Amino acid sequence: GVGMGMTAPVSITAFPAEDGSFQQKVKVSLRIPSQFQDSPPCPTDESIKIEERQGMTIYSTQFGGYAKEADYVSYAAKLKAALGSEAAYRKDFYLCNGYDPPMKPYGRRNEVWFVKE
Repeated sequence: GVGMGMTAPVSITAFPAEDGSFQQKVKVSLRIPSQFQDSPPCPTDESIKIEERQGMTIYSTQFGGYAKEADYVSYAAKLKAALGSEAAYRKDFYLCNGYDPPMKPYGRRNEVWFVKE
């Protein structure tokens, strides 16, 4: 019964298929606001889980506009190409992050993150 509002970023964990497209399974994560960090409200929907995301080092690229799946896939491919074969990062998933509310038409920020191994 507690409203927390939206937070940024909205983070989607994508599990890429062989061709780079998203598999059907994705995980959407929202940051719990600071005032609720120590004692988050208990979800009433059992499909919602509270997880603590550990610190991580990431490789990242940023782009603008209203991001669609194809945009995240494209920028993930560009990031992969830029990193080459020397960088060690998780290949089984990557994170797609959006920072802006839907009603913001300009200056939008989106990012693709690869988690360093």
